[in-house]
Amino acid sequence: MADEERQHTPDPADHLAAVAALRRLADQLEDAAVEQAMRAGWSWPQVAEALGVTRQAVHKKHAKRLIAAGVTLRRRQ
Repeated sequence: MADEERQHTPDPADHLAAVAALRRLADQLEDAAVEQAMRAGWSWPQVAEALGVTRQAVHKKHAKRLIAAGVTLRRRQ
């Protein structure tokens, strides 16, 4: 590979760091959106459907954090 080509080839470490940063941002956005939805009275199945995951998955990921934040969670009826 010529020196000129190497200078323009992106460093894989930069790409991987960008992916990691985007994942952290996506997690933060998801946390905020789920909390907003639950405070607005959404059910776990509604949140799960909007995220394209199961109710169990969204509950497992967010319930403890929401409880710690003082969010009143709906119970299954």
